[in-house]
Amino acid sequence: MSSIAVTTGRTIDVVNASLGRRYAAERRFRLLGLMAVLLGLAFVGLLLVSIVSKGWTAFQQTYIRLPVTLTAADIDPGGEIASPSTPAEVRAKRLVRADFRAPVRDALRAQFPDVSGRSDKRALDGLLSSGAALQLRELVSRDPSLIGTEQTLWLVADDDVDMFMKGRSTRIDTRSGAGTAVPSGTHGEILLTTTAGDFGQVVERIRGFLGQGTAALDRDIARLERLLAANRDELADIDAALAGGDTATQARLADKAKRLGERREGLTRKLRRAMAAREDIAARLDGAARGEALALDPDMPSFLVAINGGMAKVLRAAQDRLHAEVITPLDNANPAPPSSWELLELRTPEDDRRLSDRQIAWIWQLEQRGLIEKRFNTLFFTNGTSREPELAGIAAALVGSFYTLALTLLLSFPIAVGAAVYLEEFAPKNRFTDLIEVNINNLAAVPSIVFGLLGLAVFINFFGVPRSTPLVAAMVLTLMTLPTIIIASRAALKSVPPSIREAALGVGASPLQTQMHHVLPLALPGMLTGTIIGMAQALGETAPLLMIGLIAFIVDIPGGVTDSATVLPVQIFMWADSPERGFVERTSAAIMILLGFLVLMNLAAVLLRRRFERRW
Repeated sequence: MSSIAVTTGRTIDVVNASLGRRYAAERRFRLLGLMAVLLGLAFVGLLLVSIVSKGWTAFQQTYIRLPVTLTAADIDPGGEIASPSTPAEVRAKRLVRADFRAPVRDALRAQFPDVSGRSDKRALDGLLSSGAALQLRELVSRDPSLIGTEQTLWLVADDDVDMFMKGRSTRIDTRSGAGTAVPSGTHGEILLTTTAGDFGQVVERIRGFLGQGTAALDRDIARLERLLAANRDELADIDAALAGGDTATQARLADKAKRLGERREGLTRKLRRAMAAREDIAARLDGAARGEALALDPDMPSFLVAINGGMAKVLRAAQDRLHAEVITPLDNANPAPPSSWELLELRTPEDDRRLSDRQIAWIWQLEQRGLIEKRFNTLFFTNGTSREPELAGIAAALVGSFYTLALTLLLSFPIAVGAAVYLEEFAPKNRFTDLIEVNINNLAAVPSIVFGLLGLAVFINFFGVPRSTPLVAAMVLTLMTLPTIIIASRAALKSVPPSIREAALGVGASPLQTQMHHVLPLALPGMLTGTIIGMAQALGETAPLLMIGLIAFIVDIPGGVTDSATVLPVQIFMWADSPERGFVERTSAAIMILLGFLVLMNLAAVLLRRRFERRW
């Protein structure tokens, strides 16, 4: 007994000694699990923040308000559009041929009557989108009686203007004037002076850029001098080698010496240019120290002065004065008191921007007049895709996604539920059914693009189903989602207690009645959950749809399942490949909408499960 007690005591001591280590290991495991969850949530949050920060501005669009005169001479010279007796077909043809660009162009130019020259007028016209004329055509098509009248309209601006208004293209630093600014005129090149030394910051900025240029030139000069020194050493070695050797070696060395001489001449020219540029910068800085004005180079940021209702671009700057070129005429040459004028610094050089200084000045003037503002972007939800970012919308993709998902649901749900009921309740257990079950499980893991290849080879090429339509997309997605829904439906059927079946059969119900009246209603919540998860998977698929042609450029909203269409994931894929900056925010906005649909579908799965779930 004593030996047993001793052994038991030792065992307890060993167990107690290991408990601390076990508890510590358990705490570490829980901590690691919590850290993994937090890390996953952090990455998801970072992704959502990135998408939302880039995409929320797409729900706004910049518009310009203009009084547009719908001149009959431009739109309807024959009077056939406005005439109520004109047949609808003729009116539609005349509307297509009518010139709606001229009224829009004339309305914008009327706001800036001082703009002259073909290039300046073309730059001014570029503030408006090409869709402005389409807006006018749609307005006249709804009410032809507007021809010959003047209408104040909000017309969609170009995507570059839209990006500028949203602060996504050119960073602008604005400083209010601390002193009284006095312009020497209202047009052409003027001199601006101030009583508070407001222009010293411009001079310092120019000095900073010139200093950076000096440092870069010093590095280039040092590099060129090293290359020239190496070139001289190599030429000296060749000259020494020419003294001996055979004729072939001497010819080869002479050819190499010639190439080195030509290279030396090129390096010498570059060195002279770099030293001349260095001396020029030094002379400019010395002149600035003596009070001379410093000129801005094209690769420097632009400085604009907004004063007396106009705007001027700085050409040269000194501590107490600016030499500037008037871009938009000043109302007068009166002294501007402090805080009534502004100095704007456009951080990006003009050559690196899509909007010129003149265009930015025109936008500023429109903003001062209250003629330009950001409004809710209805075009994003009503238009199909477009090559112009400001006109691109998701309407066609949304309708195509709806047709595709609705048809996928109609095809996949009955087939999947029927297959699940047969395999789980009626099919004999043999090798054939085992093979079917294995294949269903394997199909759930097949890459989605394989289904796209199958649809291309079978549905399109063999059966002749129209390409790029919701019909063929639904057929492909049905094949892809069937394994998911079948597996979920079989799991739901297995969760129904056998007592339900036995009770139904015991009171005289047939096997089919047992399934339809008792088992299926109880398994329906799980089946619906699996179906919605399968639909959410289908909604986010892109690869199989690319194979069957849904990458087509679709402008018109599809009217049926056999019309050409695209879907939201494919639309996102196409926009993400576009170089225009305006498509970046629309891509993110479309992703936000897609994620919203996926969240709603998963929420619907939870609600349906709770709504139809029965407890036993």
